Amino acid sequence: MKIAILSRNKDLYSTRRTVEAAEQRGHEAYVLDVLKCYMDITSHRPAIYHKGEKLEGFDSLIPRIGASVTRYGTAVLRQFEMMGVYPINESVAITRSRDKLRSLQLLSRKGVGLPVTGFAHSISDTNELIKLVGGTPLVIKLIEGTQGRGVVLAETKKAAESVIDAFRELDANFIVQEFIKEAGGSDIRCFVLGDKVIAAMQRTAAEGEFRSNLHRGGSAQIVKLTKEERATAVQAARVMGLNMAGVDILRSNRGPLVMEVNSSPGLEGIEKATGKDIANMVIEFIEKNAKPYKTKTRGKG
Repeated sequence: MKIAILSRNKDLYSTRRTVEAAEQRGHEAYVLDVLKCYMDITSHRPAIYHKGEKLEGFDSLIPRIGASVTRYGTAVLRQFEMMGVYPINESVAITRSRDKLRSLQLLSRKGVGLPVTGFAHSISDTNELIKLVGGTPLVIKLIEGTQGRGVVLAETKKAAESVIDAFRELDANFIVQEFIKEAGGSDIRCFVLGDKVIAAMQRTAAEGEFRSNLHRGGSAQIVKLTKEERATAVQAARVMGLNMAGVDILRSNRGPLVMEVNSSPGLEGIEKATGKDIANMVIEFIEKNAKPYKTKTRGKG
């Protein structure tokens, strides 16, 4: 197969490992910088060019689109879908998962466990918003934030009011969530592929930090999931429409709660923590599922 990997940096661990796995299994792998792609959107002959070369003959595609280029990246992905290329994650599913508010609304509608979450616009609603999530401490998240950026823990009502008012002055969209104290600064990253959790690790925040992201100094170790946690992770990925996802879960007194569903989950931390060859599993999944025009939306969404 001829496999395209949409990534802005061919030297990133996840991109490099995916290329290695594809080549080891006898495929051709090409890393394409999504911002260096341009498109002919003519209705009968959709085409994509990369650095002046027309892209043809691709069987499948792995999108590793950064949050900062989601809009353009998903436009390029839609074009590939219109050309019949099979993507492991479709453009509509990625767009859905990148919007924190929309993704939480979809998960809530399907009964997936979530932290109590509030969203409002008017500054006069600040106190009611704080009450809605059970008071402080609470977590405030920018809708567009990623990898722990734009996430603030407010430990007092005064601090919460200050952060909320500051975000509103910047005209930034954000959500307010209850703080799950019993999680103890840890969360679980479940790597979902198809209808299975193929690997899971527990991430624990560094001293003095509440965000457990590994690049912020957090540590990771292999973890055994409960049946309910596995089912929750798989359901969350399915609701988003993602074949490959990193589902972040908190262990709470009322069961597993989904924090986020990531459409471009990194491989480095979870491969090292679990010792599993996840890149190889991803390519194997593509081998079994890639067929021309095998998408739900065909680039229409």
